[in-house]
Amino acid sequence: MITEKGVWNRLRLRLLFTGPTLFAFITVMIIPFVYGIYLTFTSWDGISTTQTLVGFQNYGSVFKDAEFWKSFGLTLKYVLYTVVLTNVLAFLLAYILTTGLKGQSIFRAGFFLPNLVGGIVLGFIWQFIFNNVLVYLGQKAGIGIFSTSWLADPDHAFWTLVIVTVWQYAGYMMVIYVAGLTGVPNDVLEAASIDGASGWMKMVRMTVPLMIPSFIVCIFLSLQRGFMVYDVNLSLTKGGPFKSTEFVSMHVYQKAFLSRDYGVGQAEALVLFLLVAAITLLQVYFSKKLEVEA
Repeated sequence: MITEKGVWNRLRLRLLFTGPTLFAFITVMIIPFVYGIYLTFTSWDGISTTQTLVGFQNYGSVFKDAEFWKSFGLTLKYVLYTVVLTNVLAFLLAYILTTGLKGQSIFRAGFFLPNLVGGIVLGFIWQFIFNNVLVYLGQKAGIGIFSTSWLADPDHAFWTLVIVTVWQYAGYMMVIYVAGLTGVPNDVLEAASIDGASGWMKMVRMTVPLMIPSFIVCIFLSLQRGFMVYDVNLSLTKGGPFKSTEFVSMHVYQKAFLSRDYGVGQAEALVLFLLVAAITLLQVYFSKKLEVEA
């Protein structure tokens, strides 16, 4: 029988280990989130000591803000391309690097390395590549598509962000797919080989269905990072040229901190959060239905 003293001792022990983490989570995450919701009902410029309550007026401004929805549509396009290309490339790399290729551990480390570079630094590195290296090579080799900087062309600037994002995250997703591939039971693949299944059939009918949990994780992470991208967007294109690459996170930041309209900016951030949460939850829900048992 557990006495009251024993219960208090257990509680104190748990608070000793979980208390600091819980305190940090509440102060860094929960309180700012709740305060942000409060700001969506106010009119505040970030400087004034008074915050005027305006009810749901800010949410009405969000739905009337054509620039917000334009940037959200552009972000959806960006997310679609980066999620598909990142996961396809990551899966192919993982498949090749689990076949017993000589030096595959070195290749894995090499492909994972770009994920360790910060987004701001990465953006400046690729800005130099697109503005100088590729232009120089294009002009010297007579390759018209590279003779001018892609970052100065509204039609090409979008693709620079897609390329950089895929290059950065493919190696990270590859690690997750490698873990999924190595977890596929060998006896299942051996039984399929005995039945005369080709390598392609084994991958499509056996390997891929058993790796659905890995696909769920990778697609979820790709969606989350795609919608929340800001650092690479800022350092590589700054939303230009002519706002052709201004993604929704950058638009929300500019609305709140540059235009000093914290109420509308916070409302747009909350609407974005709800939209992204709905999309990712739907992705996880429908992906879970595809899971199979080994």
